[in-house]
Amino acid sequence: MAKFFIDRPVFAWVIAIAIMLLGAIALPQMSVARFPSVAPPSVSVFASYPGATPQTLNDSVVSLIEREMSGVKNLLYFDSSSDTSGSATVNATFRPGTNVELAQVDVQNRLKAIEARLPAAVRQTGITVESASSGFLMIVSLMSEDGRYDEVALADYMTRRIVDELKRVPGVGRVQNFSAERAMRIWIDPAKLAGFGLTARDVTAAITEQNTQIAPGALGAEPTSNGQRVTVPLTADGQLKTPEDFAAISLKANSDGSSVTLDKVARIELGRQSFGTATREHGKVAASAAIQLSPGANAVAVSKAVNARMADLSRAFPEGVSWSAPFDTAPFVRISIEKVLHTQIEAIILVFLVMYLFLQNIRYTLIPAIVAPIALLGTIAVMLVAGYSINVLTMFGMVLAIGIIVDDAIVVVENVERLMHEEQLSPRDATVRAMAEITPAIIGITLVLSAVFIPMALASGSVGTIYRQFSMAMAVSILFSASLALTLTPALCATLLKPVDAGRPKNRFFRAFDRWFDATTARYQHWVATLLRRSGRMMAVFALIVGLLGIAFVNLPSSFLPEEDQGYYMTSFQLPADATATRTLEAVTAFERFAATRPGVQTTQSILGFGFSGSGANAAMIYTILKPGTDVRAEIAAADAAMGKAIHEGQVMNMMPPAIEELGTSSGFTLKLEDRAGKGRQALDTARDLLLGHAAKSEKLSDVYADGLPGGTNVRLDIDRVKARALGVSFTAISDMIGTALGSSYVNDFPNEGRLQQVIVQADASHRMNLNDVLRLRVRNASGGTVALAELVTPVWQHGPLQIANFDGYPAIGITGSPAPGVSSGDAMKAMEAIAADLPRGFAIEWTGASLQEREAGAQAPLLLALSMLVIFLVLAALYESWSIPAAVMLVVPLGLIGAVSAVMLRGMTNDIFFRVGLITIIGLSAKNAILIVQFAKRYREQGMGLIDAALAAAKVRLRPIVMTSLAFTLGVMPLMLARGASAETQTALGTGVFGGMVTGTVLAVLFVPVFFVVVVGLAERRARKGA
Repeated sequence: MAKFFIDRPVFAWVIAIAIMLLGAIALPQMSVARFPSVAPPSVSVFASYPGATPQTLNDSVVSLIEREMSGVKNLLYFDSSSDTSGSATVNATFRPGTNVELAQVDVQNRLKAIEARLPAAVRQTGITVESASSGFLMIVSLMSEDGRYDEVALADYMTRRIVDELKRVPGVGRVQNFSAERAMRIWIDPAKLAGFGLTARDVTAAITEQNTQIAPGALGAEPTSNGQRVTVPLTADGQLKTPEDFAAISLKANSDGSSVTLDKVARIELGRQSFGTATREHGKVAASAAIQLSPGANAVAVSKAVNARMADLSRAFPEGVSWSAPFDTAPFVRISIEKVLHTQIEAIILVFLVMYLFLQNIRYTLIPAIVAPIALLGTIAVMLVAGYSINVLTMFGMVLAIGIIVDDAIVVVENVERLMHEEQLSPRDATVRAMAEITPAIIGITLVLSAVFIPMALASGSVGTIYRQFSMAMAVSILFSASLALTLTPALCATLLKPVDAGRPKNRFFRAFDRWFDATTARYQHWVATLLRRSGRMMAVFALIVGLLGIAFVNLPSSFLPEEDQGYYMTSFQLPADATATRTLEAVTAFERFAATRPGVQTTQSILGFGFSGSGANAAMIYTILKPGTDVRAEIAAADAAMGKAIHEGQVMNMMPPAIEELGTSSGFTLKLEDRAGKGRQALDTARDLLLGHAAKSEKLSDVYADGLPGGTNVRLDIDRVKARALGVSFTAISDMIGTALGSSYVNDFPNEGRLQQVIVQADASHRMNLNDVLRLRVRNASGGTVALAELVTPVWQHGPLQIANFDGYPAIGITGSPAPGVSSGDAMKAMEAIAADLPRGFAIEWTGASLQEREAGAQAPLLLALSMLVIFLVLAALYESWSIPAAVMLVVPLGLIGAVSAVMLRGMTNDIFFRVGLITIIGLSAKNAILIVQFAKRYREQGMGLIDAALAAAKVRLRPIVMTSLAFTLGVMPLMLARGASAETQTALGTGVFGGMVTGTVLAVLFVPVFFVVVVGLAERRARKGA
């Protein structure tokens, strides 16, 4: 095939140009993301029951939803939480590969089946089913620069004009609005109600009756009487519009013709719909909404679209209102990709410098320089067709592939150059001869390097998604490289290279380098000859290396992904259970003042009433965005020290974000403690305390805490039903009064500036501050009189949960923690499992999020390594029609692995996914070096040389291309190993192992492979002779 293209170079160029055109067309169409969509698809269900306790929500809402969830197809697991804000969330996580849109439809259909059984208040507010990633892509805020607009006005504008617009941006899965729109708030005075003989139920009934839409129809509408000539539409004001309209609602008609209107028993205002959350930017009041991605959406594209939409909307903002996106993860994504691109450019430069050093001719160097970008463009075209994106993983794959891509071209060019010098052949004749010699080696190397990545593509779960990104980028690049090495490279060699001018002297540097390399080659031959005479000792040393590798690998700490400095950190506040929003604001303000003193802090985004562990007045979350170049770990350490002194109540946790947002909300490990035996909440809390107590004593664990809101004091109202019945008071009247006065009651809607907004009735603040206020509330009895709740209700003080969580239907508590300094996440997880083994019978733990994926990754890693080596062995066996040749090649693999493991251990790194990808790459590259020697040794042996002579001759001939290609690849990954800045942790995790593996895989391989060939092939020949 090569001779065909040597004689037809234009044909070879046409193929190359076609590949470049396809790649150039595909490149602008590629989506850009930091990571591909690796998390299992999930669907979330949100329900609201104003005023309900967590237990009420769990019993009357969540339990029904969970029962239906259990039958959803492809369900992996589900969890739920209910808190004192009246909100309930059920998250269903599905198996990888599930169509999330169909899953969402399935969940919605199942919820329809139970809708009629839900409480009326829940049906009235509605149940929302959404599919979105767990973390926030960005947070958009509105602020009033001159203070002209207060928090209520900003929040109402955010809800009216911004939120719905952002929901329509492609790729947005959910817009979590932390702002509350306006509502007609009816603040009733229970004392005045009682004075007029009225109750809260009278107020809600009057509003329902008098605030209703009327559809009066038209005069003269069909069917008409004879002679009707016109039709006139009728209008009537039914719904009320202003506080004054509501103030005039008649509650009771007196005998003298007067009436009791609503304004006589209530304060009416256009206020906030809810008071659960509040937001601040850089210490100032703001109205904010968080954007969450839909599954598989492109973070960079969505962020760009959201910013563009906000810029467009801002043209219509009221004067004095501005917007910002203080928290946005997309810039880090862009910087990460740019950093990897810079790394790729640095790798290319280093690779070509190595080629120029060895080939010492710009024409020789130009050929691989032409081939490499063509192979990369071809890879991009295939990636687009296969549905892949440009992300850190595929870019890493192409960075690693650069050294491999040029390998094939180097092997061709080096062999052509050698024949031109040694045998004084013309470029064309040397190319024909060289291709005849090395085509089998190129095909063998290509098959091996491509096959080594096949098992990676078969991995399951999130880990499989990550592996497939690498395997696709590398395998396709290698295949393009090999095809170009057999088509374009020989054509270029035959046309670009010039005959060797023997009389033309080289410059001083190259002459010195050649003398040094020739001397090194001579010494190398001597060493190999000596080692071949001592093959038994060499095999003993090899066995020792294998043993050391096994010990080192077993003791290498494991983890899932390295923690990344993403330019921000999160602070979670959990104050005591009885803390009010005012106390939480004081704690948040203290942190904001501290952040303002830090020169590395750019801004802060605070959300009061919200936390990933639960919502409530005692919870808050702050995102601290840092200036470029600021060390996030140093800032977290400073924040830990400052908050330890400034805040003495509750819990303040400063956390790094997760490596992959989709797999969690913070770094570290996450698990669920389950009560599988139904022992009750108190027993579950005891098991939690036992688990946390042992974790606090462990030297391998740090900052282990329970998710969710801590339990606190509450008051149970015991209603004497017998006495109530005797006094003619219905239980419904009692529950309506308590629910309306204390928890608020959403009655109906009213039109306000083109939008329907809620009418909410609740007791004014001064009438619900203590228990006596509750007991003074009055309800109507059957005779028309009123009875105080004090006669019907007995208050009981008790301790109870502020949040109830379940996992797979079992009562559960989330646990989050971090490894102690210097401890890997894998060792920390083992420590937690050891502690959990001592829990009382009936309690168990389940890993979730990234921790679950780490467990699956660890279980698959040994199998993937074994499969990769098996696939290489089988490919070589088929290629060479021999069992001994593959064995000689495969023995080299531990020599590469020992360097990878040693390099990672010396740098204090862990056995994570990137390291495992590097190991598989090292397996292929180590085998490649062995093939270059074994292929030629086998040919020399077939030509009649002795076994040792054949090995020595092959080692001498192939030393230069092995050193050149290995040095090119090793220097190509050096920028990864020495990376700094964005995504540096992932780059060093990958580059360190590959660099160490290539060093030992080259240095030891050139010494051991001739020995392996002599020992293995010698054994095979002796057995064959005996068999004969």
